[in-house]
Amino acid sequence: MRAWTLDRFATRPAAWLGFATGVAGIVVVTLIIELLQSFVPVLTLGVLYVFAVLPVAVFWGRVASVAVAVASMLAFNFFFLPPLYTFTLADPSNWFSLAVFLVTAVVVSELASRSRLRATESALLAGIATSLLQRGQVIEQLDRIAEEVASVLEVEGVRIELGGSPAPGQPNDAELIAGGRSVGVIHLDPPLRPDRGARRRLLPGLASLLGVALDRERLQSEALEAEALRRSDAMKTALLRSVSHDLRSPLMAILTSASALDRADLELAEEDRHELLEAILIEAARLDRIVSNLLDLSRLQSGAAQPDLALCSVDDLVVQAIADVDDADRVQVALGAGSPAVRADAHQIERALANLIENALKYSPVEEPVRLQVSGTPSEVHVRVIDHGPGIPADDLDRLFEPFQRGGAAVGRRGAGLGLAIARGFAEANGGRVWAESRAGQGATFVLALPTESTVKMHA
Repeated sequence: MRAWTLDRFATRPAAWLGFATGVAGIVVVTLIIELLQSFVPVLTLGVLYVFAVLPVAVFWGRVASVAVAVASMLAFNFFFLPPLYTFTLADPSNWFSLAVFLVTAVVVSELASRSRLRATESALLAGIATSLLQRGQVIEQLDRIAEEVASVLEVEGVRIELGGSPAPGQPNDAELIAGGRSVGVIHLDPPLRPDRGARRRLLPGLASLLGVALDRERLQSEALEAEALRRSDAMKTALLRSVSHDLRSPLMAILTSASALDRADLELAEEDRHELLEAILIEAARLDRIVSNLLDLSRLQSGAAQPDLALCSVDDLVVQAIADVDDADRVQVALGAGSPAVRADAHQIERALANLIENALKYSPVEEPVRLQVSGTPSEVHVRVIDHGPGIPADDLDRLFEPFQRGGAAVGRRGAGLGLAIARGFAEANGGRVWAESRAGQGATFVLALPTESTVKMHA
């Protein structure tokens, strides 16, 4: 049973122990009456046997308590009512006293037993309510709840079926109704001790708890769907905004240059023709980068960007990443001693580094270089890309890695806001990390951290 189990059979001692406790209580009360009968009328002292009945009623129920009540009456008659040490009575009026005592003891034991049972039922419902609030889905907890209900109702077994209905001709099936609607049905195995009062008290509360829990799950699911739709709409809006500008600009440049080259009535010098062709190639390359970034982001978000791991030299990755960017001559490189090795997808890490470098070049003044440093710890290699741009406010350091997020005004060019998101995605796909360090007005540092080859082998 779980920690909150209130199984009457598991937590309550065996029935024979209840009778033994009652006998011990009778002995103690008998000795007390023996000591007090010289000072108090003996018929008045008979009520003390109630204290032998009460513990049994509380912990072992009405059957054991009634048996102890009868035994108490017999003991009182045997030891204190004349003729002593017999079960006969010389004074007929004593029969009335014994009958009153017996009725009182039985009523008290019944009230104590009911109080204990209702306390158990209340504690069970409270435990179920706590569990439904703190744990997983309702369907995953039905078996545990059924065990608890079976113990309180004293039946051999219970099965709860959500959304079902009672089977015809099954008197032990009950419909769980909460707020006028059917939550499900509870199937009760043959009862050990039929107690329809307990069913009437417990089942409506159980139905209400299950109904509330199911409503909460439904509302949570609807809220998650609404949030997913909101995020999807926000992503689509950002994508449309990005596409409308970042694709239209190079397309217009390509169309304008191509139209000029295609005009038969326009005589162009060789130098002008070369500039137009160069503009077409540059803008086509820009379009290719935008489309590639969109495809990479789509693959990362769908989980399709599985890395092709291989042993790589960090120095080689850095050199190739620099070769892939424009204005590579503005990048100053400081490699560490030796060439640390990592196990990663070379293409993905080169793309991640290239995006970090392009971002730094974009936000640095054209007269300022971008520095790239390779260092690390025994477990990680750190590649730092340092720019001399306007810096990043602390609140924006993590937001910049979300898709379609842009920082402040870039120096001379704009982007779709995908480069940093793709860099982080590729890094995490290869077991690495990317983060930003900056203070407003003091430039920014973007760090790519990858586990070293020795760390990868240790965790393999």
